[in-house]
Amino acid sequence: MYLFTTAFLVLTTSTIQYVSSDCGCSTNRNTDCKNDLNPSHKYLKESNEIRDNNDELFSASNMVFLEKSTFEMGTNKPVFESDDEGPLRNVTLNSFYIDKYEVSNREFYDFVKETGYRTEAEIFGDSFLFEMCLPEEDRDKYQDLRAVQAPWWIKMKGVSWKHPEGPNSTIEDLMDHPVIHVSWNDAVKYCDYKGKRLPTEEEWEMACRAGLRQKLYPWGNKLTPKGQHWANIWQGEFPKSNTAEDGFVFTSPVDAFPPNKFGLYNMAGNVWEWTQDNWKNDPDTKVKKGGSFLCHESYCWRYRCAARSSNTKDSSASNLGFRCAADKIRS
Repeated sequence: MYLFTTAFLVLTTSTIQYVSSDCGCSTNRNTDCKNDLNPSHKYLKESNEIRDNNDELFSASNMVFLEKSTFEMGTNKPVFESDDEGPLRNVTLNSFYIDKYEVSNREFYDFVKETGYRTEAEIFGDSFLFEMCLPEEDRDKYQDLRAVQAPWWIKMKGVSWKHPEGPNSTIEDLMDHPVIHVSWNDAVKYCDYKGKRLPTEEEWEMACRAGLRQKLYPWGNKLTPKGQHWANIWQGEFPKSNTAEDGFVFTSPVDAFPPNKFGLYNMAGNVWEWTQDNWKNDPDTKVKKGGSFLCHESYCWRYRCAARSSNTKDSSASNLGFRCAADKIRS
């Protein structure tokens, strides 16, 4: 069983101390539910075969090229020590491209239309849905399908990238929002088809920091400079009420909020983003970065550049998406 970690604040006269708790940041497909109606699934590889796309060069439009550089990764002041946020160290990376935006529903729709690809959530038949997506009067119907250690997550049948807020929902009005309910395996397939790849954790963090040294966020240390919101995160009391002071209860468009100095959007908040890297040397569990619209400093302060979390490769949820990277344009 995987352990879930987050934090709540304990206020003292001199310090703020983070104590282990459960928010479900790392809720995985194999997470125990109170009554898992379908606890084991077989990955259907043949359902995920897509057409070869070698004739199509990847396009660098809507990508940013980052030159070879050395940056300071991690922190010597970790908030969640069990997440291995530290130590601070110098990392040198070769040049690479990275998407300006998280992959949108429109882009993923076009990919599926071209390839006939089926996501793992569609094959398994369910995905983790944040309970607030459902009408309040319907939430009690799913008590037996909630993650035991994070009951605001419901393992719901019929939820997928094209039904992101419940089995009867659509993406019709969300085409410019990030695609969600995509597993690491799904993200890799999309990137492969586009001639791209997932960013490494090091690349992702360098892109997030945008040349700033040891700042908390992609824009600096203040969460709302001059009273302006720079990320789609949780305002209010998690998980009971989101006041949506930033303008969004759930996901926001991929181009919402100001970009960082590298011209990259939503590197903090909105949706968690998959990276290539294994979590603590486990090849079946991958690092994700950036936090999501469910994060709040009082409970899950993981929209910091140094923060990190994980999920198993086949996991999917309401707050999990990705962006692509690439080494160079093929010729």
